[in-house]
Amino acid sequence: MTQPESEESGSQVEPEVAEVEDIEVLKQALAEAKAKAEENLAGWQRAQADFINYKRRTEQEKEEISQFANSILILNLLPILDDLERALTSIPPHLAKLSWVDGIRLIERKLQASLEAQGLSQIKALGEPFDPNLHEAARLGKGKEGIVIEELQKGYKLRDRVLRPSKVVVGNGEEEEEKKEE
Repeated sequence: MTQPESEESGSQVEPEVAEVEDIEVLKQALAEAKAKAEENLAGWQRAQADFINYKRRTEQEKEEISQFANSILILNLLPILDDLERALTSIPPHLAKLSWVDGIRLIERKLQASLEAQGLSQIKALGEPFDPNLHEAARLGKGKEGIVIEELQKGYKLRDRVLRPSKVVVGNGEEEEEKKEE
């Protein structure tokens, strides 16, 4: 009878070892599954964040396109506005009171108001420090150094972007030196 007892005791040891090994295998499989699940979750979160960023970028680009869609048309209308302004400033004084001149002034104001309603604004240049982002220097002249002393052509911005820079004459500092000598 000792043999059956030893067989029973041996068989009892083996299942315990097998159960421990099975538990270890299951724990390892569980750890691998958790790691894979975490990796999948992280990948999904990155994809979701990328999609949100993509959506935000496309909405921003769509808004910019709608805001600046008319920029070429407005840029093509600016020479007409310039011509109207030059024509009105060169009218002789004896013709300035005629009704058709008032009509042309009204047309010029309406055109300017329509462009301003689209977001167009004039760049201030005269008396301002020269800024290469806003002004285009045509030449140097006698005047305070680095200051715009004459505006040859008006510049315009469409919202916050420069549509056409102002063409200006910039002071070269000669006038200051002459005043100091006197």
